[in-house]
Amino acid sequence: MWGTLFPERIFARKLNPAAEKRLRLAQARAEESIVRAHVDNALMFVDTLAEDLPFDRAIETYVRVMGIPEPLASTVVTRSLVVLGEDLVPYRRRAAEAQAEEPTRPTLRLNEASDLRVRAVRRGA
Repeated sequence: MWGTLFPERIFARKLNPAAEKRLRLAQARAEESIVRAHVDNALMFVDTLAEDLPFDRAIETYVRVMGIPEPLASTVVTRSLVVLGEDLVPYRRRAAEAQAEEPTRPTLRLNEASDLRVRAVRRGA
């Protein structure tokens, strides 16, 4: 029955490798945005409930009330604590020196490579 509604030639199960990579990158970016939004909201819970609850319980309350599933919940809790810790824990000179010694990462040029492929396909067509 479903084969007639969703024929394979319209909705292929496999994507070509380039499309699969773009899909995975877009998915990762979307998931990162979700985590960032949860962290911002968890910190708002901490601020709002500061008089009633300690920060760790406020974050746990946010995770429980929002029904965030476990792999994501751990990430939200950890990143929220990191943001809070940046304000509370003094910055160490040793950490600053270690960051200064780290080599910088090269700039990713994924869009440029993708654009070049599209131009090559258009020229060939």
